[in-house]
Amino acid sequence: MKFTPRSESTRQFIIEATAKLFNTKGYEGTSMTDIATATGLTKGSVYGNFENKEAVALAVFEYNAAQRVSILSSRVSKAVTNKEKLLVYASVFTSSGNKIFPEGGCPLQNMAIEADDTNEAFRKRVAEEFLSWKKNLTNIIQNGITAREFRADVQPEKTALSIIALIEGSILLSRTTRTPHYSDCIMETVREMIHSLDAKKVK
Repeated sequence: MKFTPRSESTRQFIIEATAKLFNTKGYEGTSMTDIATATGLTKGSVYGNFENKEAVALAVFEYNAAQRVSILSSRVSKAVTNKEKLLVYASVFTSSGNKIFPEGGCPLQNMAIEADDTNEAFRKRVAEEFLSWKKNLTNIIQNGITAREFRADVQPEKTALSIIALIEGSILLSRTTRTPHYSDCIMETVREMIHSLDAKKVK
């Protein structure tokens, strides 16, 4: 029997009220008591709108991931050239730029690390977000090649994956070592990679 929430507005309130909670404490670290405290609702009210804690966590991930995509899309849309669009990522993920994201860091990385091999539903949803990100970057790079901004021998998918790996690695390294400027160093590498795509570099 399909679960039907009592109230869509209450459901959305719960999602927004616990967005920071799940992104900082994680799925395992967040209890139903924590959710009730953050929302000011009874556990019964929470269960009336979500089948279980996992359902709340997935909905919150959807919300946090959408916020992330909205921020990135807004910035990228303001860039004119494909090179400028790629460089947006190198600026957004610096130690100062990434403060625009939900508190607790990158929701994709947080969920991916926690899910790993223990929660297939979480893993699949995070994988979808990463693959969507890869597709967007690949399209930008391919458009750059078509527009002759980038070299014809550039491999779009390989480059997109490298950018994502560097960005996510910078987040992990700077957060675990509590050394924010590490992300700045790695974003400099991302910028160098993007500049190396330039068709004008060909002699």
